[in-house]
Amino acid sequence: METTGEGRYRIQVRRRIPAPREVVYEAWIDPEGLREWMCPGDVISADATLDVRVGGSFRITMRSKERVHEHVGTYRIVEPPAKLSFTWAGMDNPNEITLVTVEFLDQGDACELVITHESFTKTDVAQRYEMGWGAISTKFTSYLSSNKKPFRAGVAESQADTP
Repeated sequence: METTGEGRYRIQVRRRIPAPREVVYEAWIDPEGLREWMCPGDVISADATLDVRVGGSFRITMRSKERVHEHVGTYRIVEPPAKLSFTWAGMDNPNEITLVTVEFLDQGDACELVITHESFTKTDVAQRYEMGWGAISTKFTSYLSSNKKPFRAGVAESQADTP
């Protein structure tokens, strides 16, 4: 965690994923797959509505046994397959709007996933998100490794074979 010039906090999580960045990018923006890996901590399920375009919005609902965590935001940067940036607000604190940038760095047959989440006003919240994004990136990597329907050129393989 680091402090920005504005006195806010920034966290970053990096993960090397053994898949081409196009595959990693497409998996990240797939709401069906997101249900399986966007589950940090005690979250047992997630649902998402994603309108992945500049100005488009998203809603992610994560459910644990005891709570429902809803997050909303708006896409600011959409540069397939390299980068996404979007605002992020938890519905339990909608006035605390932060910024998430997800970079997909090309490493040939692999990709480095870099998640930067910034503009936190409290260190404890930034630390919780650092742990959360760490868990999410681990589950995302496992999801990609075990996915039975690999993504190809932006289309799930099962869809690519449909006439």
